[in-house]
Amino acid sequence: MLRSAVNSMREEDFITIARVTKTQGRVGEVAAALLTDFPERFATRKRLFAMSEGNKPRRELQVENHWFHKGQVVLKFAGVDSISQAEDLIGCELQVPLSERAELDDGSIYLADLKGCTVYDQGSAIGTIEDVQFGSGEAPLLVVKGQKEYLVPFAGEFIERIAIAEKRLEMKLPPGLLDVDAPLSREEKAEQHGKD
Repeated sequence: MLRSAVNSMREEDFITIARVTKTQGRVGEVAAALLTDFPERFATRKRLFAMSEGNKPRRELQVENHWFHKGQVVLKFAGVDSISQAEDLIGCELQVPLSERAELDDGSIYLADLKGCTVYDQGSAIGTIEDVQFGSGEAPLLVVKGQKEYLVPFAGEFIERIAIAEKRLEMKLPPGLLDVDAPLSREEKAEQHGKD
């Protein structure tokens, strides 16, 4: 792919597969947290794109070497030969073009493909998926924006149908789940004020 073609690609044309967490060693290596289910693909990747926070342009990096250490991938990039050069990469998302991501088995999806899908709870639209958050829980959380922002667990027992092409996720959520972070009603505020 030509460099100009890469520069013209939009943010949604890339997928993040790792995030640089620290320098590793003395000759420019970095350690990165894995954000992919296909770490074995690092063996065939010859280039990655580093996306930093702010308005800096995406930077193409040539992979010279990689290995796995303590649950992370350690990467050595061409032209990154010192600790200070490696420090410039801390916090960067390491990305690949969508066209280079691994093929999935039937019935599997990329969680990133859920962004932009409308979430329905028992037939009623509750909002659009803005992001997917990963934390300490078993299920990732969908950040859904509707009348307010909801955090919805992407758990198999709640999913009824996923139609990525239709941008639709149908769920059956437990009663009260959407009210967990809801603002207090006037009555609840009055009752809480009375207890103070």
